Amino acid sequence: LWLTRLENQPFLAPLWLKHQHRDAYWKRGSICEDYSAIQAAVLSIGGWHDGYRNTISHLAANIEAPVKGIVGPWIHKYPHYAAPEPRIGFLQEALRWWDRWLKDIDTGVEADPAYRAYVMDSVRPARWHPERPGRWVAEQEWPSSRIEAQAIELIPEGSEPAIVASPQSCGLAGGEYFPFTFGPELPGDQRPDDALSVCFDQPVLTEAIDIVGAPEVLVRVSSDRPQANIAIRLCDVHPDGASELISYGVLNLTHHNSHEFPQALVPGETVSARVVLDQCAYRVPSGHRLRIAVSNAYWPMIWPSPDPVRLNLSAATLKLPLRPLAQGDEVGFPSPEAASPWATETVRAANSERHIDRDEKTGIITLSIVDDFGEVRDLEHGLANGSIARETWAIHPDNPLSASGKTHWTQTLSRNGWSVRTETSAEMRSDAQNFMVSARIEAYEGEELVFERNFEEKIPRAML
Repeated sequence: LWLTRLENQPFLAPLWLKHQHRDAYWKRGSICEDYSAIQAAVLSIGGWHDGYRNTISHLAANIEAPVKGIVGPWIHKYPHYAAPEPRIGFLQEALRWWDRWLKDIDTGVEADPAYRAYVMDSVRPARWHPERPGRWVAEQEWPSSRIEAQAIELIPEGSEPAIVASPQSCGLAGGEYFPFTFGPELPGDQRPDDALSVCFDQPVLTEAIDIVGAPEVLVRVSSDRPQANIAIRLCDVHPDGASELISYGVLNLTHHNSHEFPQALVPGETVSARVVLDQCAYRVPSGHRLRIAVSNAYWPMIWPSPDPVRLNLSAATLKLPLRPLAQGDEVGFPSPEAASPWATETVRAANSERHIDRDEKTGIITLSIVDDFGEVRDLEHGLANGSIARETWAIHPDNPLSASGKTHWTQTLSRNGWSVRTETSAEMRSDAQNFMVSARIEAYEGEELVFERNFEEKIPRAML
């Protein structure tokens, strides 16, 4: 059975790369195509440091069936053991929901606010935060009529256009797209990326503001190449200059009118584009200032354009969703409860590492990530399992075609004198016309190689 599964395991990267536009493949699994198709009651929960941070707002705003949303400060973990803290009694919330909609017991969930969000306080930038101070706020309706968009003109009329021509290595301070370990995966101090971007610093705040929702930036921009990306970050700049990421958004400018029907840019021709940043809930204190940082690279979050690009930014307006300042918690949750923990012993402790190195001879900058998830043994039946994930992302600041991404994952299982292990690796590169992806699977029983399989494909680039 194991060997059959290995033989039939698909390599998903080339499958996804064959659908570079929003076609039927993506629509089939996207609920935004028809929110009315969801008729069951939905309790949507996520975290500000999770890759799905936008989903909760979208569901709460669009589903016609009973729906509630909760967003905490968490990474991709269940809220009763997630971090950054505070945690909540997720299991009790789930039980209230299911008792109402599966057992028809009146638990009061219908009277809960439509949207409950944790407004995070400003903190010093760090790759990991065990806790985020802040407060829970509640909106009885979502979208909320209490949240108003403040327009801030970044390039006053009559000003010279801003030229955006970022090194390809811009973005290394961005952290993981999908944090799910308790290691250094969060965005760090943004100053290294700010230095590689065009920055629009706002006046020092005389009063604190609560940003709740999805900021967006409307731009008028031209490119000197037919394909170009734009990345926009909203940062909280401390009095000493430290820069904390609040939210970010990226857009392939060939998609400025449609993700389904992109159009190559006409070099030198100005287009209008709307860059929507991720949903957030963040308090910027008085004495701090906002920074809007614009780049045309965001590595390795997005793959670089095939050519170095120069953007001419002639107009830009930030729309900032501001909520009346919360004075404290507006809603509460029970403390976490759970069953007795899984009885295990640690064979190898977990550890996560993240390193950025520059080769002074070649100029190549490499991000190396090691996520050792450790090894544990079940004390009831003795099965031990462990895994280690390794990633390397390399690029030359002046050459987008130097980009490469490599992953290697080791997975082990053992018990009572037997052991099995899989080694999987994948690599992605590109030239101006194609993406090149490859992968390999090896399976071992003890130290004997019992299965191996290779994948390799070349996929034409389509305005990506």
